[in-house]
Amino acid sequence: MDETVIDRVHRVMEAASMSQAAFAEKVGLTPDKLSKSLKGVRRFTSLDLALIAEVGGRTVDWLLTGRESARPSLAARTVHTTVPERGDAGAAVDRFTTAYEVLTLLGRLPKQPSLPTPRADLARFVDQGKRLAKDAADALTPAGPSRTVADLETDALITKCAETFGVDVAVTRLPDGVDGLAWHTDTFRLILVRPTETWTRQRFTLAHELGHILAQDAQEPVVESDVAPGRQKDLTEVRANVFASSLLMPAPQVRRRFEQMAGSDGKLSDEAFSDLVVAFKVSPSALAARLGQLRLIDAQSARQYRGFTTQICHLLAGATDTFQRQLAWAAAERFPVRVVSTLYRCYAAGETTLRPLAALLQRNVDELHDILDPVQPDGTESASSEAEEGDLVFQP
Repeated sequence: MDETVIDRVHRVMEAASMSQAAFAEKVGLTPDKLSKSLKGVRRFTSLDLALIAEVGGRTVDWLLTGRESARPSLAARTVHTTVPERGDAGAAVDRFTTAYEVLTLLGRLPKQPSLPTPRADLARFVDQGKRLAKDAADALTPAGPSRTVADLETDALITKCAETFGVDVAVTRLPDGVDGLAWHTDTFRLILVRPTETWTRQRFTLAHELGHILAQDAQEPVVESDVAPGRQKDLTEVRANVFASSLLMPAPQVRRRFEQMAGSDGKLSDEAFSDLVVAFKVSPSALAARLGQLRLIDAQSARQYRGFTTQICHLLAGATDTFQRQLAWAAAERFPVRVVSTLYRCYAAGETTLRPLAALLQRNVDELHDILDPVQPDGTESASSEAEEGDLVFQP
């Protein structure tokens, strides 16, 4: 006989080695409700299944269908021979996968906007990256050609990625040596980047991962180690690097600014080069490489500029406050506003508990509850109580 949802809930209870009453208390149900559901008298709700799945270390999809979670192993794109282990990167992926599963179950997953169409008529991956970057820039900065992605600080760029392309971006802990991760499916698009004080590297990694999403070559979660222009051999990596360079440092704008700031000998002063670093929000080495690619400086000048640091450039340009602001932002953990706010709205509407949100944020449930629903002077709580039954998603 085929296994039912009730059978699978019994399996979760057996694996937890708890009595029925203890299990009911653990998942936040009354013993009477759980008993009726297990007997087929009462329907399991979406909230019930989410709680049982969380406590049992399973997914709601497994409870409903018996299918094991389709969470693929992480592969690595790296210039080294050592592949980072799943470790913290896998845990981060699992946290987001669980959040998306809850939102899918509740019918609250944000709708995905369409993406720019990759140009299959362009044979060279380099040309594909350039064209995709132009299409992305036009979508991200529709105000006109005078406005570029360089005008957007990283936090604003992340917001625009979510609004324009439906890409959720999180700044979260990743294993040592891992710069970022990209993954897209039919229902979500996700980029993870690590907190770091090297904020220009984080910004380039973000653009690089966005290139993978828009090129639609990250159908499996893939970690990125040591993202570095010109060092990868995989052509999808080449395309992502070209995309990132072209998006952050568009050739027409770089040429125009260079011509405006170069001296009569066609060279940049240290201060002028520093002003360009600040304007395009990239590292000195990235800008030097870009200027070299565009044949605006020679190899000797490129080597000289690579010896600069981002902090020194901001000091020479009189922009130390900008440097400190970007540094503080890049070093802090941040989570996608769309996902977090939707999970909270589901909780406030009584569709789920705070547990999915707490798990995503890696916060204690009680602590998060105290923050979001502080007890008022009269002893009441500010948020609405959880729904008694919720949406009916399973009829035994």
